[in-house]
Amino acid sequence: MSNKLKVGILGATGMVGQRFISLLENHPWFEVTTLAASPRSAGKSYEEAVGGRWKMTTPMPEAVKSMVVKNVNEIEEVAKTVDFVFSAVDMSKDEIKKIEEDYAKTETPVVSNNSAHRWTPDVPMVVPEINPAHFDVIEFQKKRLGTTRGFVAVKPNCSIQSYAPCLAAWKEFEPVEVVATTYQAISGAGKTFKDWPEMEGNVIPYIGGEEEKSEQEPLRVLGKVEDGVIKKADAPKITCQCIRVPVLNGHTAAVFIKFAKKPTKEQLIEKLVNFSGIPQELELPSAPKQFIQYLEEDNRPQVREDVDYENGMGVSIGRLREDSIYDYKFVGLSHNTVRGAAGGAVLCAETLKAKGFITKK
Repeated sequence: MSNKLKVGILGATGMVGQRFISLLENHPWFEVTTLAASPRSAGKSYEEAVGGRWKMTTPMPEAVKSMVVKNVNEIEEVAKTVDFVFSAVDMSKDEIKKIEEDYAKTETPVVSNNSAHRWTPDVPMVVPEINPAHFDVIEFQKKRLGTTRGFVAVKPNCSIQSYAPCLAAWKEFEPVEVVATTYQAISGAGKTFKDWPEMEGNVIPYIGGEEEKSEQEPLRVLGKVEDGVIKKADAPKITCQCIRVPVLNGHTAAVFIKFAKKPTKEQLIEKLVNFSGIPQELELPSAPKQFIQYLEEDNRPQVREDVDYENGMGVSIGRLREDSIYDYKFVGLSHNTVRGAAGGAVLCAETLKAKGFITKK
């Protein structure tokens, strides 16, 4: 057996589970050894359980095809085969909270793509370039759970990835107000055009729960650890509209921003392109070399041209210009199932390993 950490994927048959599998193929640190899903998939080979529902553009990796899917509810059975798990289960929020904590209590770290624990006070919600210090709250969570190595960590919603990094990069200029409209791809709903033909040539001006997440989650990412919990930031005030558009992958954001201190356009661009963090310093396997790129062309970023920037792990910003009501406006783009979902969680796991939170059992 290799020296790689043994990884389980909870919810392996869904779109995000599939993305985890494709991203972890040939990963230098992690090896997928266990796949778990609902009882109806349990006992089948992964290929059989997925059937015609493989949604990635790359083929299903050979290594997982014949792997027998375990029942995600048989927690001890799954936990004994792995060093940690990624969670992408499709359940109610309460069920997700319980099952993720139950896995943690078997001394199995859980790195979750789900939203259920994003507001649990002692669960870190992390974009590794922005707030890796929030992982320090894990020690307080372990005391609550009664564990020595088991914990839950989460990544934020896919909708905020195309503008929250800018707020972090521009922190010294004190953003005070943000108006954002996100134009979100259908893969964010776990769909392809084959599954959702009515989205072709269509726009739906509502995504359940998304606007509240888009307004509040950046404030938690920008917050601080105090007294063993994460206290969200007071500023900026953020208001959002979230719209579903006929795009497969890639969330675009049109953003207006007001600052307490007035920067120049050149200062803002310089802060974006030089913004980096622990993933870049440590050259983590999934880290983009340059987290944020700035595109000078008037017609960029575009989904077709830019969604796969840095293998989908980078963020593209363009059209930064002064505004007649706010100080500046810009357009951002991020890959919603790579940086925004599975890839962001993989980078969290790499950071947790580098910081010593995830080790071999």
